[in-house]
Amino acid sequence: MTVRKSSYRSLRSLQRDNRVCRACVEAGYPLESLPVLEGYEGQQAYMLGQAPGVQEGEERRPWRGRAGRTLRTWLGMNEDEFYGTFYCASVTRCYPGKAPSGRGDRTPTPGEQELCAFWRDWELRLLRPGLIVTVGGLAARRLLGLRRLGECVGRRLAYGDAVAIPLPHPSGASGWLNDRANRALVAEAAALVRAELARLEAAPPRAAGATSNRHGSATDA
Repeated sequence: MTVRKSSYRSLRSLQRDNRVCRACVEAGYPLESLPVLEGYEGQQAYMLGQAPGVQEGEERRPWRGRAGRTLRTWLGMNEDEFYGTFYCASVTRCYPGKAPSGRGDRTPTPGEQELCAFWRDWELRLLRPGLIVTVGGLAARRLLGLRRLGECVGRRLAYGDAVAIPLPHPSGASGWLNDRANRALVAEAAALVRAELARLEAAPPRAAGATSNRHGSATDA
């Protein structure tokens, strides 16, 4: 049975409950994995994707497939650098299975997204990251209130006390990346991410606390 405490004081406790969460299954949604997430206390960069793919669900580690390799190429990072830098989470935490059409993975329903928001909100509250990177349109809409990738990729936004930088999903399933102008925006966004990471590395450590970064939308920084 899913356990959700009214309050969490540590990421370890939060992750312990999240990794065995069955809230969506208990609500009747079909899922094909247990929750997938990776990160640790003290990471200042938070990455929010859409949902794990089949390989991520099997390995229970984020960004293991081709999309993850593309994402790391954009950011100029090897695996060790990537996982050491980003706390990796997603709008929904379990592999949702294939889409009914058979093409691609099923998009998590609004109900599933809302059930999983609990874990994201507590992660942000406990981590208090200085940088949030959303990957894909669903993550940008759900966390930042942004509707169109073309209007936000390549922009540096403010989300509470954090800087938020949206990226498209690296799978390219939507065809958005087929446009040369959009690929140029991705290069701009990746450069912004690297610049923010350098700034965070040079800055004094942020104090831990229970202040939430959740404000429901983002503004230009």
